[in-house]
Formats: sequence, C-alpha cells, structure tokens
Amino acid sequence: MILQAPEKKDFQGIHIVGIPNKRFNISIRHGKFQSVKESGERDGAVNGNEAGQRNEAVNRNGASEGDEAETGEEREEQDGELWISPGLIDLHTHLAWTDFDHADQLKRDPQEIEAMQAKAFEATLRAGITTARDAGGLAQPTADYILRHYGLPLRVITSNGMFGAADARGIEHLQVRMNEVFASGADWIKIMATGGLGAPTEKVLEPNFSEQEFAFIVKYAHDHGKKVLVHSWGGVTIDWSIQAGVASVEHGMFLTADQAGRMAASGVAYVPTASIYRIAADPKGVLALPPLISDRAARAAEAHPRAVEYAKREGVLIGFGTDYATPALHGSNLMELDTLREYGLSWKEAWQSATSNAARILDTERQLGAVVEGLLADAVVFRQDPFQAESSWQIQDSIAMVLTAREGSLV
Repeated sequence: MILQAPEKKDFQGIHIVGIPNKRFNISIRHGKFQSVKESGERDGAVNGNEAGQRNEAVNRNGASEGDEAETGEEREEQDGELWISPGLIDLHTHLAWTDFDHADQLKRDPQEIEAMQAKAFEATLRAGITTARDAGGLAQPTADYILRHYGLPLRVITSNGMFGAADARGIEHLQVRMNEVFASGADWIKIMATGGLGAPTEKVLEPNFSEQEFAFIVKYAHDHGKKVLVHSWGGVTIDWSIQAGVASVEHGMFLTADQAGRMAASGVAYVPTASIYRIAADPKGVLALPPLISDRAARAAEAHPRAVEYAKREGVLIGFGTDYATPALHGSNLMELDTLREYGLSWKEAWQSATSNAARILDTERQLGAVVEGLLADAVVFRQDPFQAESSWQIQDSIAMVLTAREGSLV
C-alpha cells in the first residue's frame, strides 16, 4: 500500500527502527510528522531541551519503528506490532534505462519504454525507497511526467547527462554541455571519471579527463549551485575528487586507506554500490552478461570489501546506492543492505546509509532521513523489526505500507 501525503495518520506505541526497547506515539498531519513522543508521555510533557535530545537520538539512528494506526479498519489490516522507518533513499539508480546495453533500448517503442520506466518507479517505491537520486539517463521533465501521469510519488533527484570520455574535448565544449544539463533541470552533475565494466581491466583506472578538465567541471557546477557525484573505480581521480570537494565518490572499489582518510577529513561521501558487481559477476544471473564483462565485475567485487572496510574505519560518510538499471533489478534495491552488512557494516550502519546518511549527502537532512517532528513524512512501516530479519527479502516481505509526503519536489 502506497499512501500519498496523508492528511491524518496516527500510530500508537510504535517502534522506531534502530531505537530498541522504546515505543512511540506518532502523528502525521498533511504529509509531515507533527508529533513524535515516547509512549506514556503526556501531551506537552516533553518539550524544549528534552524534545531536542529525543529528536537528536532519532536522527542518529536514522529510522523509526511503527505500530498500529488509529482506526479500527487499519488495526484489523495491521494486526500485531509494527515498525516505522524514514523512507529509504537510493543514491545511485538508473530509472530511465530498460536494458543493460543502451543499443537495445533504442530498439524499443517509446510507449514501451515509458511503461517500463513507470514500472521501475512503482517497483522502487514498493521496496520502501521513497527518494532516488538518478545517476544518469532520466531527465527531470520525464520524472515529473511519470509522477503525474501514473500517480507514482517517488521523489526523484536527477543528474540527467553524464560527462564521460566523449566530453574530454576541452573547457569550451564542457561549458556548453554543462549549460545544456543545467537547462534540463538537473540538480546534480555526474562525472564518469574512469571506465567501468566496459573498460579493459588494465585501463579501468585511467582518467577520462585531464586534471584541468575535471577541476573545471566541478568548479563550474559549484558556481551554478549544483552538486557533483563522481563515478570512479579508483586511482588518481579519487584524489582529484577530494581536492575539488565533490559530494560523493561512487563505486570506488580500489579506494586506498590513505584516500579514505582524506575523504573523511574533506567531507567527501562514499557510495559503494556494492551489490551490482556481485550480480554482474554471475554469468548465469539475472543480467547474464558476457564472460568478459562478468570477469571484470568479479574483479571489482573481490576488491570492494576492502574499500568498504577502509571507508568505515576512517569514518567516511557511507551512502546507500544500488546502480540498478533494468526491470530485473528495480524493486530489489534492499539487496544492497545484505552486501553492505557482509562487507562489515552493522545493521544500524547499513540502515543509516539509506536514511540519515543519504539525506546528509543530498543536503536534505532538514526534510528527510529521520522520524522527527517537522520533517516530511516519507516513511516505511514494517510488520517486523528489520534489524531482526535474516535477509533483505524478509524485510521487503514485511512492508505493510509506504508513506510519501508530497507529489513533487522538496519544499
């Protein structure tokens, strides 16, 4: 069940994911958390400094557990205990892509592509993802159209075009291209700083741009109020990203311990997108990629745990992103939680990567990422404690409802 901006909804004695041994009474009014009080508090009994301390605790844990709603009909539907969390945030997805090979998408009818994109929005929402940063391919007008036409209130933040090797043609060309992306309504600029699965193993860390071109892209984006995410498998482009002050480095499976330390000191976040490489490494899996590509993915997947370990140890802000880009993967976003935990994050750390950490990376922590009075009521309600689940599939099966605060951009 997906509920859009409910005018009124109340949960009594509900748990908040990541806050053990406590229950909360939560009131939602007009798409915002109006009241979040620990059960047993009288109205107005907790205010001022005490309320601030409680809200700070919820922010740190990045989630909330939910219990039964107030009407008899809802109690009957949601029998038993419930847990509530902020809506999860996927910082790296590709909602416009219908095929792994873009040439295959070009063979499809436009109406077919539109229908598949709408299904990607719906599947993502039903997985508990209420906000997605599209990392290339989706224009903001297309996202807005799908929201309106299909009634799918996924909050989408776009980067539209991606700056890659074909754009390494000097500063003048880059300025023209960036102005085009700004005009499309994109909030972010994405730099394909190195190759990926399509690049030969021995060349995958080679920069696609000169250092001067890279620095120009970041500065020009910042001068126009845009944030920058950088696709980089590792090497010198991570150093450039730190020096330029980008918002996040994506993938980074060959990140070094020294680079992780400098990322933490400079406030550059890390979005590993770890699960996609394990999926791509299986030649008989859902992507069924050619052996050459799956072998490259296997090399990346082998290196990824060490990079995540460095980032965690050095205190880098880690964000949740899937890099999912086909109908076979949209809707299975929570598999990234399993991979992050296997690579050393606790349940709490993995959950924060998709809630409070992700909101910080998007610079929306004053609106999203926690169950706190005054924030937008993007939320997911579960029938069991996600932290007690054996896998992400068990978490997804336990989703009782997805709540979204608004039909459109952040306000």
